[in-house]
Amino acid sequence: MNFIAEQEKTLSSEQLKYGLLSRLLFWTMDVIYGKERSLSKFKVLEVIARVPYQAWESVAYVAITHTYREPHFARRIFEFVKESRDQQDNEQWHLLILEELVHKKGIKESFIRHRVVPQIIAFFYYHISWILYVIHPALSYRLNAHFEDHAEHEYMKYAAEEKCLKDEKYQGDFRKEYGTFDSLADLFRKIGVDEREHKNHSLNRIAHARF
Repeated sequence: MNFIAEQEKTLSSEQLKYGLLSRLLFWTMDVIYGKERSLSKFKVLEVIARVPYQAWESVAYVAITHTYREPHFARRIFEFVKESRDQQDNEQWHLLILEELVHKKGIKESFIRHRVVPQIIAFFYYHISWILYVIHPALSYRLNAHFEDHAEHEYMKYAAEEKCLKDEKYQGDFRKEYGTFDSLADLFRKIGVDEREHKNHSLNRIAHARF
């Protein structure tokens, strides 16, 4: 994969027009963690990023409970659960990698701001995603697409702006599971590509707005 080309693809594309909930979330993040891009702020983003997939998985399992007597429909729901779990697992790798980088670089973090507050935000985001899905799945998919689009652009901007990243090789413990990269810049570009794929998956789901 040509990571620099992928970075340019993102940076040359227009961001989605975010809705009120998305803008409120991003504004809250900027107020609490500042507008500057940082490993600690990205880590908070990844704590939050997993929860829509958890919410959809929860709704899907409830649906399976009520539809298992219709094998074809239940199978479709189960496939949806697997897709959500795969995306959730991918976001989990992002979180683990960022936590590792924060630790290795000796970045000091506040227990309240970087441990407690992200969990509170994730709690509310989970329930908003769940409620929107119950009301109309497309609403929840759209919210997630906005979040992932924002994350994609933030990671790519970070890789472009932080020139020192290209000179530092990724030597993390998760290379076997997530991949090897010539530099931290490429690592963040790959995470940005992942977020783009999650965004596109949610946008494609909007057209169906069902299991």
